[in-house]
Amino acid sequence: MSFVLGKKVKIEVSGASHSEAITVKVSGLPKGEPADLAAVNDFLRRRQGGNARYTTARKEKDEPHVICGIEDGLLTGGDVEARFVNANARPGDYKKMRSIPRPSHADYVAYVKYGDTVDMSGGGFFSGRMTLPMCFAGALCLQILERRGIRIRAHMLSVGDVKDEPFDPVTDNVPQLADHVLPVVSGTAGDEMVRLMEAVSAEGDSVGGCIECKVTGVPAGIGDPIYDSVESAISYGMFGIPAIKGIEFGEGFGVCSDYGSKSNDGFCLRDGKVSCITNNSGGIQGGITNGMPVVFRVAVKPTPSIYRPQRSVDLEKMEECTLQIEGRHDACIVPRVLPCVEAMTALVLMDLMVE
Repeated sequence: MSFVLGKKVKIEVSGASHSEAITVKVSGLPKGEPADLAAVNDFLRRRQGGNARYTTARKEKDEPHVICGIEDGLLTGGDVEARFVNANARPGDYKKMRSIPRPSHADYVAYVKYGDTVDMSGGGFFSGRMTLPMCFAGALCLQILERRGIRIRAHMLSVGDVKDEPFDPVTDNVPQLADHVLPVVSGTAGDEMVRLMEAVSAEGDSVGGCIECKVTGVPAGIGDPIYDSVESAISYGMFGIPAIKGIEFGEGFGVCSDYGSKSNDGFCLRDGKVSCITNNSGGIQGGITNGMPVVFRVAVKPTPSIYRPQRSVDLEKMEECTLQIEGRHDACIVPRVLPCVEAMTALVLMDLMVE
């Protein structure tokens, strides 16, 4: 198995949820670029658990031990390698589930494909913990892109049936997110989301949601048609985040009921440059960026680990059974997935722009 992403700017990750450590290697980053590790650590804290009643109680420091590639605060041009210790692992929580697959987890398909050759404690290498090295690499790319005027911002558009205000898809303005524990435009919506997540957690259940991401400052002409489109590259990366089950760009599935006269993005001139009146295409046409903000949304599934009895099958006895999951789990994974979406977007765009 090879966990590698990218063509010019590549990341390679190894390890598992309850292994001794997780490692990451990033290659292709430009030499001499500043690398602010304090800012990287701030970014990584955004995906940490253990900070609220609706997140997992597992608490890890998530501090990268940089082995090579950064010297005196600058990228050397060689591979950047870092290691994250799994100090708070509890594989014993998953012993009884080795022969009983958890519903909507990767347990069954891993059993079919790999047998007993992999440790699925905490999800093994299918776990959301594998997004930690992704966020480390993405945080470095975010710094490089921002110095070139490209900003990537995401917010929680919805949790369950609670909805936040959407971003303006046309202008380069990104609203200041509310002074709230959650990344939302409306603090009122954020309060309702917290109440819902806490209620769901108390019931031993989980809930999903939607994340909206907006990228500004992307020049026209990035990407290629057909299989190397910007949509293809972003989608490929997003589905490397375990909780993502869907993605749409611009108006997305809203175009299904539209007419061309409404859906088409008419051209205009703004400040002497060709622009679009609307942005139903999400900043991408023919697989290539058109200079408008790149806007997309991803669907995040409810955390499959819930504290309610669920139906499963004992694979050793080949008998149907009832499974009661233990361990430490998120009632809603959306807040922790959000920085992963920003990081993955940065990785993909960095790779496309270098290429």
